[in-house]
This record gives sequence, structure tokens and C-alpha cells, in this order.
Amino acid sequence: MIITVTSFKGGVGKTTTAVHLAAYLQTLAPTLLLDGDKTRNATAWSQRGEGFPFRVAFVDQAAKLARDYQHIVIDVGQRPDEADLKAAAEGCDLLVIPSVPSALDTDGLGQTLRALQHIGGPKNWRVLLNKVTKDAAKEVAELRELLAGMGVSIFATEIPRLKAFEKAAASGEIVSQTNDRNSDRAWDAYIAAGKELNA
Repeated sequence: MIITVTSFKGGVGKTTTAVHLAAYLQTLAPTLLLDGDKTRNATAWSQRGEGFPFRVAFVDQAAKLARDYQHIVIDVGQRPDEADLKAAAEGCDLLVIPSVPSALDTDGLGQTLRALQHIGGPKNWRVLLNKVTKDAAKEVAELRELLAGMGVSIFATEIPRLKAFEKAAASGEIVSQTNDRNSDRAWDAYIAAGKELNA
């Protein structure tokens, strides 16, 4: 399975999502995370600790490495141009678009969705609500209603906003390895999202 994670908006948890979906898929079969973001956030994250349980490589190494892995997750840079977005959508089984349920982030989500609709091709994309706070129930409901009205697929799972993710990134770990009281809750959310990848 090839999963691509992208968004026109920064700060929505794109790399966090790519890392943790790769960690989930690694529990099923050998998984490769391709870092296609110019900032190389996924690579830097993996190098801060003792390493991830899956391979991280630059996206330009894909041709050589892909044959050795059953699952590939691609972390695409933010605000890809139309050609890159089209290639990303056509080159994967599922395009995951993380979005935070807030006005500014919803604007970025709208730009991403409009661009995908403009380029046409397979509608193999799904929105993942990320960094969801306890008091965001109204915003979540409104965004879900809006997306449903547009015919946009959305994960049932919501990823909570938790410090555990920041701790994991700072220490070069997957959130399940992090010493935080919410580590299990954080990891369980990505397990649930991972189980929806084939839905």
C-alpha cells in the first residue's frame, strides 16, 4: 500500500501523521517512509533518537528502495504545485490530508481540496482531523458537515491535540515509546486511523 500525506497548510500535523501511519503499517509488514519535504522534518525526527522501527529515506531514493517494502508512506512538502499534487494523487493508493478544525486551517484545507478537484483524476483522498482539542466539538461537527456536503471522504478517527506528540518529536521517538501520561491515547488514535486506511 502506498500512502501519501500532503496539505497546502503548514502546522496541521502532516509529518506527525506520516510518521505514525508508517509506524502502524510497520506492525503489519515492512514499511518505508519517504521524506519528500524540503525541510526534511521526518528525517530529522528519526535521527534525534535511536531510530524508528521502519526505514526513513529521501523521496529520490524511492526507485531503488521501494521493491523491498510492502508499505510506503510519502511525506510531501507543503503547498505542492499542481503537477506535484497530481503526481502525488495518481501515485498512491490513498492521499491523506490532515486538517485542524479551525477557521484558518479550514481555509488551507479548502485550497487543497479545490486543487485536487481541479486536477481531476482518482478521488482517492481522505481528510484526517488532527490536533483536535476537547472544546472543538462544534468546529468538528461543522467541518464534518461541510465535507460531507462536498462529497469529501473523511476519517471517522480524530487525532487529539496532545503534548505527547511534541515530546515524541523532540526525543526522536514514536509516540508509543514516549514517557507521557497520554502516550497510549495518542498511539491508539493512530492505530484507529491506520485501520481505516483500507476502508
